[in-house]
Amino acid sequence: MFAKRLLAVVVPALLATSPAAHAGVSLIGIGQLAGSDLSGLSGTLENGAAANILGGMGSAIAWAGGDKFYVTPDRGPNASSWNAAVDETTSWVPRYQTVSLGLASAAFTTGAVATLSPSLTATTLLSSTDALNYGSAPVITGSSGQHYFSGRSDAFGAGLSTNGSNARFDPEGIRVAANGQSVFITDEYGPYVYQFDKTTGNRINVFTLPEKFAVSTLSAQGATEISANTSGRVANKGMEGLAITPDGKTLVGVMQSPLLQDGGTDASTVRIVTIDIASGKVTHEYAYKLDNIGTVAKPKYGSISEIVAINDHEFILDERDGKGLGDDSKAVQKKLYRIDLAGAADVAALTGEAALAPKAVTKSLFVDLVTLLKANGFTDRTIPAKIEGLAFGPDVLVDGVLQHTLIVVNDNDFLDTVSVQGTPTANPNQFFVLGITDDVVAGFQAQQIPEPTSLALAALGLGGLVLRRRQR
Repeated sequence: MFAKRLLAVVVPALLATSPAAHAGVSLIGIGQLAGSDLSGLSGTLENGAAANILGGMGSAIAWAGGDKFYVTPDRGPNASSWNAAVDETTSWVPRYQTVSLGLASAAFTTGAVATLSPSLTATTLLSSTDALNYGSAPVITGSSGQHYFSGRSDAFGAGLSTNGSNARFDPEGIRVAANGQSVFITDEYGPYVYQFDKTTGNRINVFTLPEKFAVSTLSAQGATEISANTSGRVANKGMEGLAITPDGKTLVGVMQSPLLQDGGTDASTVRIVTIDIASGKVTHEYAYKLDNIGTVAKPKYGSISEIVAINDHEFILDERDGKGLGDDSKAVQKKLYRIDLAGAADVAALTGEAALAPKAVTKSLFVDLVTLLKANGFTDRTIPAKIEGLAFGPDVLVDGVLQHTLIVVNDNDFLDTVSVQGTPTANPNQFFVLGITDDVVAGFQAQQIPEPTSLALAALGLGGLVLRRRQR
């Protein structure tokens, strides 16, 4: 009923012709996905939610070739009260979902928004063949010797928060390796950067961040963990975004908020980290300054949710507030900014906002998503609060002319229904497809992900979809 209500309000406006909010960037498609996942898990979690609940998929999205994308939920459903001592988290097994977005069957037309029909094709549970520290949380193991990661905040052992033996895992960023056989996933608990085998879901590599990113006093309660530490990532605001350069050699991660020693959530400047995949070493740190969305007298800053590569030195970052659908408030800031790391200052040796802010990379507005979505029938209150995932997808034909696609997704926190000014309203997992002309992403280079022969051949019969992206 609630889904029908949202569609009745939003879809007619979406399908109507409307002016583009930004020249060269337009909303050309939108789709939704609901139901249960394909994990094969049964039963319920500690809070009563189904173990195979499908939701929260917009924490991150990665293009995997053709019409296929990987999307990651975060640490699982924790909106229901059951145990405040563990921040309401559960023994949810972190996972990623494989989704066919429906681009192949869509017809894209200038000035209109196509309705896509995404479908779920697989669910991959994340595990380790090595034993994990579950702390006071339930141990989750499989019949084939897997030790599954857990969303529980108390699933940790001794040592720094970046201890790779800890079971707790809160996925936030995902990218596909150059050979297409594995994925890289970042998280907020560590922050961790792990590599997983695409077929088995087993962890095959760990990239350890410098100790400055870790907290030394761990707690199952985020607020306690923040107050007990003066250095390291802010609880639940770890490495939120992840990019991979088109050549597949470098990972580029971004923190959601400033480190505690850099001022925490009251400060303006976050760190961007580059990792050489072959050696596993962190090679550079850069600074990025957030917009002040408060006042001069009382500054307030949003956070970073994602980073995606345009080429080997230029990137797009998702800077946002937490307002909109799901928060029962009006969305204010959901902006995508373009940055260039070429020639940017390395800030690895610097500490504190005063030192970092003057070294911040230059940024320019790529698109204001609030403006774009409102130009296409959304309101301040129906724009998703947590727009968190970005991925360039395959090129598509728009009125017969090729355009690049940028897929934007939201994290619905596993809540299919939320309140909007007292009215129950559908809060789906949504996929927004932006069409982008060549001139807007000058210098764009596509990541060349190996594709099955069947997909390459299928391109001959898929009218609107070009399965192999053009190399610029």
